[in-house]
Amino acid sequence: MAAVRERRCGTVASPGTGRLRCALVTMALVAVGCTAPIGVEVQNPRTVHAQLVKSALSGDEPSSFSMAVLQRSALAAGYEEYPALTLERMRRDIFWAEASDRLFALAELSFLHAVRTDSRKHYLAAAVYAYAFMFPDDPSHIPPNLDPRLRIAADLYNRGLTRGLGDPESGSLAVQAGVHELPFGEIEIEVDEEDFRWGDYELIDFYASADLLVHGLRNRYRHPGIGAPLAARTHLAEDARTPATPIPNIVRVPVTILLRIATPRAGIVSGRLRGRVDVFGAHNDEWVDVAGRRVPLEFETTAALASTLTLSRFWESETAGFFGTLGIRPPDQFGKGLFMLHPYTPGRIPLVLVHGTASSPGRWAELVNEVMGVEILRDHYQIWLFTYDTGQPVSFSAGLLRESLQNAVAELDPDGDDAMLRNMVVMGHSQGGLLTKLTSVSSGDRFWTYPVPIEELELDAKQEQVLRRSLFFEPLPFVHRVVFVATPHGGSFLTLWRAAGVVGDLVTMPVWVVQTMADVVAQNPDLAEHDSMKKIPTAIDNMTPSNPFLMTLRELPIAPHVSAHSIIAVDGGGPPEEGNDGVVEYTSAHLAGVRSEHVVRSGHSVQSHPGMILEVGRILLEHLIESGLEEEPDSPFTIDVVQGDVVQGDVVPADRAQARGLSRPPAERAIVPTP
Repeated sequence: MAAVRERRCGTVASPGTGRLRCALVTMALVAVGCTAPIGVEVQNPRTVHAQLVKSALSGDEPSSFSMAVLQRSALAAGYEEYPALTLERMRRDIFWAEASDRLFALAELSFLHAVRTDSRKHYLAAAVYAYAFMFPDDPSHIPPNLDPRLRIAADLYNRGLTRGLGDPESGSLAVQAGVHELPFGEIEIEVDEEDFRWGDYELIDFYASADLLVHGLRNRYRHPGIGAPLAARTHLAEDARTPATPIPNIVRVPVTILLRIATPRAGIVSGRLRGRVDVFGAHNDEWVDVAGRRVPLEFETTAALASTLTLSRFWESETAGFFGTLGIRPPDQFGKGLFMLHPYTPGRIPLVLVHGTASSPGRWAELVNEVMGVEILRDHYQIWLFTYDTGQPVSFSAGLLRESLQNAVAELDPDGDDAMLRNMVVMGHSQGGLLTKLTSVSSGDRFWTYPVPIEELELDAKQEQVLRRSLFFEPLPFVHRVVFVATPHGGSFLTLWRAAGVVGDLVTMPVWVVQTMADVVAQNPDLAEHDSMKKIPTAIDNMTPSNPFLMTLRELPIAPHVSAHSIIAVDGGGPPEEGNDGVVEYTSAHLAGVRSEHVVRSGHSVQSHPGMILEVGRILLEHLIESGLEEEPDSPFTIDVVQGDVVQGDVVPADRAQARGLSRPPAERAIVPTP
């Protein structure tokens, strides 16, 4: 009997050996039979999460949500082999008990097919399906707020819209009315041409922000929501006159387009849909009503800013601007150095940024990006930039800045209805800080060093206008706060170097300035021997520590209605009072009587330093609080802003601030919002 059992186990060996082999074979069969076809294994949570959140937006596979629909419908294999036919079958076979699931799957799978085939009509179909999923005809089918598919659907809609309406040859977006083909029919889109008109400007050349890879800026700001974020160029309309504060053609502004679709689910079934494209400016519109629901608009400010800087010639113009080869504006063009990044918005405070020597507005890019990226600042400020030939006399440039601001206020609000337009903050870096100060002081005739009073000179109207603009200053009533950044109030030690004199001699004075002064001398011969008539001073001359103009300017007090702040750069360690930023000594940048002084450990080009930007944010928030636009936040952070105390870029908790004597009454305390 044992021999028989051994043969059944496949052995002809001895009984003991046979039993052993039989046992091993039996164990192997049992082991194979007990292996579970379904199970789990412990994995890194990031690996698991990556599987859970994958979608057609981030890879070449659909999300688990869409795969579930394909599997339930026995269409997974069909989609891989015949995607277009499978999508059409899914559309025709929609049964409304599962409509939301299928619409989401159709949106994602159409997008994935469009990526693989570069099909514009499938991109547009993805946008249509996603819209129908998010905004159903029947409100009872609206997905729950925390449904993760909502964010994916919004992105599918936004990207599908830009790709579906995009021009594959130019890369731009063709936002035009007409009938657009879909894989299952067509959609007729209406466009209101007035949406593309912003005051005196027309919006042209639309590019999808999602197609723009930004580099060179620390942060990229995107406000998530619904709609396709674009960077559009502005063009002055033919029927408009050139404004005092223009938007240059190189500026790209952030806008968002939204395609509203009437009864989308019914239209998907019939194959005929109707929609309307609306255009929104990111600087004004952040929320929109869609199908009876209030939802956020998606927009990108950083991409538009970076695109503007790419198109500009700021960097190339910096040296040319110093040597005067750009040409300072003649008297009849005063007021043309100021420009905006967005159309004027009543109720928002102008933040005017003035660059320094051999520099350009592009150097403010990090600060502009942060102000536009932070909601509380974006909602209350509009950014204006001022540019000038930086080698010219400081007083000439200051006259240009003042005239530009006066012209802008008069033109934008002739009736004086906009109080915030007359609540300006002006900020200047380096030489720009000197120009900034000249918006907030009363000089009387202290800069007039000629032996004869101006009233007694033989001058025509233009000559007198130039001299008065450049040498007689009164506070601008609409400037209420000034910020000096690395400003050489006491001059720059670099101007004392021999090389500075050589460089200064290379500065070219514009013909109109030279001719104007020559005419003044010709009509007033007694002035011929005056030093200032022998050589018109350059900006380098004006920033020499012993220069009479500079010494006079430093002593002039800030007007009582103006709050002043200093941000001082000091490179390296050691006591700030003994340091410098490589161009300006601390003792030169220090100005008595300012409301706050903040030291940042940086070289002279401090405009992009995080510590400087944080301090500017604090100042701008303080300005809003004191203007009654924001309430003082209950913040756990305070920093010392009392004159004479220097804070080296540190932010301290409120409980420690009390112990260190840094806490101040609300009117004097600087508030930093909690991150």
